[in-house]
Amino acid sequence: MNSISVYIHFPWCLQKCPYCDFASSGINRNEVPHRAYSDAVIAELQGRSSETQGRTLRSVFFGGGTPSLWSAQQLGRVLDAVLHAFPTHAPDVEVTVECNPSSLDRRKARELAQVGVNRISIGVQSLDNAQLRFLGRLHDDTMALTALEAAMAELPRVSADIMFGMPGQTPDDATGDIERLIAHGLQHLSVYALTIEPDTQFGALHRKGRLKLAPEGDFASSYTHIERLLLEHGFGHYEVSNYAKPGQESEHNLHYWRTGSYLGLGAGAVGCTRTKALGGRRYRNQPNPEGYMLAASNEARENSCEELSPQDVVREGLMLGLRTAQGVDVNALSNLAGHDLRRGRNNAIERQCALGNLRDEG
Repeated sequence: MNSISVYIHFPWCLQKCPYCDFASSGINRNEVPHRAYSDAVIAELQGRSSETQGRTLRSVFFGGGTPSLWSAQQLGRVLDAVLHAFPTHAPDVEVTVECNPSSLDRRKARELAQVGVNRISIGVQSLDNAQLRFLGRLHDDTMALTALEAAMAELPRVSADIMFGMPGQTPDDATGDIERLIAHGLQHLSVYALTIEPDTQFGALHRKGRLKLAPEGDFASSYTHIERLLLEHGFGHYEVSNYAKPGQESEHNLHYWRTGSYLGLGAGAVGCTRTKALGGRRYRNQPNPEGYMLAASNEARENSCEELSPQDVVREGLMLGLRTAQGVDVNALSNLAGHDLRRGRNNAIERQCALGNLRDEG
């Protein structure tokens, strides 16, 4: 109950990808307001002191956008402020930064390690240059592998995002990308199917009938081929889209999937803090970076908020926990929510168990 993670959102990229619906926008590398943005994030953190009191810090995650565009010095200022905001820390707090190959080299990786980052997640997406162009990425396969090698040389834990389901991509093509990443010694992979979100360039093209999609059968075949390959190489399939060698799982994401509290800082960030028997409160900050940096209070920074009932916590706990191989601890979730998970669900649980979709082991 007292454990909490912190998510810091960096809202800029060098170029907006056509499939991306995250709160981000394109910016010239020389126009990034490094210090002004870190000042605003630290001010928000200080304004949320009531949400850090009595909590144990579990993990910190810099996401985006492209946080590797942020100067390591300013990112380090924010990280230092976060670490000092909590009275106690979990052992070996995991600190992750998302990076794109176009903004990560050996020097940058070293600078991030020096300010306290111990895990990097690289947006590789593909090692096929034609597919990378289709996805609107600014790197090629050589840049991706070079960034991967730089990160692995400087940091103890490195992950890569990879996508499948692009038009014209066969299951063998998809597993070929995975094999090359495994050969480089990678120990964590997040593997995502290309999804067409409505408010994206791809979404607009799809509505006009101008975007060719891979058949659903290719999605399914690629997924099962990738899973089989990774299991053969000793990776655990610990969440729907995530694979890791033993001990290399993302602690930050596991905290989400176990319905843990998290503090969201930055433009467009979402936070959710839970309190026993009261459900919790979820808020979303305004996505406009300029408006966020000019805001004089956290009330002005927030775009929306909602109160979560105990029943909401149970529903979300089931949705998140059933994405994982570990599943949902019935007693733990019931205690967290202050609401019996089984209440009103016994018939549904029995039906799904009979169908083989669910195992009820407590």
